[in-house]
Amino acid sequence: MKQPKTSCESCIHYLYDEDWKDFVCTIDLDEDEASRLRERGDAACPFYRFRDEYLTVRKQN
Repeated sequence: MKQPKTSCESCIHYLYDEDWKDFVCTIDLDEDEASRLRERGDAACPFYRFRDEYLTVRKQN
């Protein structure tokens, strides 16, 4: 089964960086991993996790 394409904007790892004054992916990749991810082109990111603001609230109830 093919994974759906993902959007960085809705990923939990896509955060605003004050130093860069822009949004960046916070996944810590080594050079080989970053290269493989770029080669995938438009394939779904294997590190994508949907940002769900209500996850913590559901766990508390």
